[in-house]
Amino acid sequence: MSRNIIVFDTTLRDGEQVPGAKLNVQQKLEVAQQLKRLNVDIIEAGFPASSAGDFEAVQQIARTVGDTVSVTALARAVKSDIDAVYESVKIAQNPLIHIVLGTSNIHVEKKFNRSKDAVLQMGVDAVQYAKTLLPNVQYSTEDASRSDFEYLWATIEAVVKAGATMINVPDTVGYAVPEEFGDLIRRINERLKNLNDKVVLSVHCHNDLGLATANTLSAVKNGAEKVEVTINGLGERAGNASLEEVVMALKVRENHFGCSTGIRTEELHRASRLVSLLTGLDVQVNKAITGENAFAHSSGIHQDGLLKDKNVYEIMSPQEVGAESMELILTARSGRHAFRNAVEKMGFEAGDGEAFEQLFRQFLALADAKKEVYDHDVFYLVTNHRTVSMSGKELYELESFQVVSNDKLPTATVQLKRGSQTLTDSAVGDGPIDALYSVIKSLVGLDVTLKDYKINSLSRGKEAIGRVNIRLEYEGKTYSGRAMDTDIIKASAQAFLNGINAAVLDVVPA
Repeated sequence: MSRNIIVFDTTLRDGEQVPGAKLNVQQKLEVAQQLKRLNVDIIEAGFPASSAGDFEAVQQIARTVGDTVSVTALARAVKSDIDAVYESVKIAQNPLIHIVLGTSNIHVEKKFNRSKDAVLQMGVDAVQYAKTLLPNVQYSTEDASRSDFEYLWATIEAVVKAGATMINVPDTVGYAVPEEFGDLIRRINERLKNLNDKVVLSVHCHNDLGLATANTLSAVKNGAEKVEVTINGLGERAGNASLEEVVMALKVRENHFGCSTGIRTEELHRASRLVSLLTGLDVQVNKAITGENAFAHSSGIHQDGLLKDKNVYEIMSPQEVGAESMELILTARSGRHAFRNAVEKMGFEAGDGEAFEQLFRQFLALADAKKEVYDHDVFYLVTNHRTVSMSGKELYELESFQVVSNDKLPTATVQLKRGSQTLTDSAVGDGPIDALYSVIKSLVGLDVTLKDYKINSLSRGKEAIGRVNIRLEYEGKTYSGRAMDTDIIKASAQAFLNGINAAVLDVVPA
């Protein structure tokens, strides 16, 4: 009989900790809706004690998708953090409090500067308090893979007796290798089942040595009942175990693992694409399951074999992960149904009533101007519409620009609009982009610093599309901006402005 593995997605917490991947509330809701379609069991929606914005995002997610998906958020082993999690997730039908506290010697001695007994008691006290608020509490033994086993077990035993219903064993720094991590889980599982066979055993693996997926699967083979994963493997440093890789490995090799998940695998490609678009972090072309080349075959030998039988070189079909169709090209004659389909295929909620009609009118105006509307146009149409309609703040729009490039005084003139206000100025710079960004900074009056600038070609031919990704820093925080256009100067200006608008939405008073 196949064991069911619980899928805990932490894209919106651990995944969003990647520099430059910061999402606003509306973007987080878009991802949460897609995770619901994907049918994950638990969504870790954020770290609500970290900021008012994160608290609001977690609360909105619990309210929006918490009717069918369990929602949790992270707390340190302190009362205020636990209160923040409770207040933000309690509206969900099946809320969960997630507490994390280190168990390795280096965490106990260097991070907490306390005795092992004192740290263990902190964990027990935290669980006992959390249990007065909610029945379901997960306890994560941070840096478990580098912990002394007997102290690790003493901690697990104590917090289970205090009321923890899930025990999560993280390979926090990606130090473990599959054989030893599997053995660690086997030993914990044997003792845990004797202690309380109702407690769920979970793992959370990082990818510092490229072994996160392998370690997660080894843990499942040795008794883990829950996996903590992220879309596209996003996460701190080298990332986390990839949801799509773990899920498809369990599906394709179910005969080996004897396990399955409830994930709707045909939604995997859609989820990967949505997260990539919203965070601005590309999926490597040879990424397993969702990479652009995951189902591409260039070798003549391979192509010959595939023509005879797809099973010769494919262990799964593109359709199984939702990677079957080419890009849609829309026109003004496409109609509401085709437009709605394009929006929803990208992972967005199209909306109903006047909200959809307003978005459709914007699409028609764009289609009249461009004649042909591509997926990337739909993406920015929807995200810009949602940002403006939900922000409650006046954001900057690019009205016009002119750039003069030469080897003496590259100059840029820009006209912006903010509400009813029109702003115009000029500036010189070391090059055309520097001049462009200098005048925009002057117009908006924010002391932002450009941290990263990247441009890619998304298509070929006469009307090639350039995509610009930027990261900028404002008041110690990092914001990303993205834009696409056949004019790379325009795309550069719009990306910079989108980054500034992200900062405005986050920290600038209305």
